[in-house]
Parts: sequence; C-alpha cells; structure tokens
Amino acid sequence: MPQLNDFTGHWTLSRQILQANGPEGRFTGQAVFTPEGAGLRYHEAGQLVLAGEAAMRAERDYLWQAEGGQIVVRFEDGRDFHRFDPRLAEAAHWCDPDDYRVRYDFARWPDWSSEWRVTGPRKDYVMISRYTRG
Repeated sequence: MPQLNDFTGHWTLSRQILQANGPEGRFTGQAVFTPEGAGLRYHEAGQLVLAGEAAMRAERDYLWQAEGGQIVVRFEDGRDFHRFDPRLAEAAHWCDPDDYRVRYDFARWPDWSSEWRVTGPRKDYVMISRYTRG
C-alpha cells in the first residue's frame, strides 16, 4: 500500500461524473502532489465538460498529511475533509445535509482510483477518478 510520500509528483487524471438526475460529466487534466510543510499539497487542474454545456476550466486544492498510519485530507483552508487508512481505503464526510463516501483503490499501484458516492436532498451522483503517473 502506498505511503503519503509515494503520491509526490505528477499524475494524469480522468474523471467520470454520473448523476442520477442530471447531465453526465467528464474531467480531464493533471493532479500534482508537492511537498508543503509536514505533508503534500494536492492541486488538480483541467477541463470539465457536462453533457449539453460548454467546456470549462476546473481546479481544486487539498492538503494531505500522514497521521497515525492514516492519510488525512484537508480542505485548502485547513478544515478536515476526510481521513483513510491506505489498507482499508474508505472514508466518509458529512456536509449537512449531504453524505459523501469515498473508496480508494490502490490494487494496481501506481495506477489508482477513487470513487465518491454523494447523496443528499439535491445531490445523487457517483464520481470516479482515475490516476496514472505522468
């Protein structure tokens, strides 16, 4: 299983967004993990296309840190997002009234993926992200 520093570097990122009651989406771009403080800064940037819409630029940042055998993921401003043990690779985040659940898959490391299932009064989608070195 990967440790925090194993993520350092550039990744090609492709993402599929499957909404129960909305347009399907696709994201293509890059994710970069760079050392920052005691952890890594995650930055992704690329193009998001929702069915029937014009393509748009999309970016996001997170902070990843190792803590007690887990990887802790925080929002860019330092608020907790979720944490996971790379051996179990599951986590959840409650953002009232929405429930976010993720499963990471490292079985083909260094290729890896994450699958988010998001449900709430106005949200119902699955987001699958695939990462490859490069």
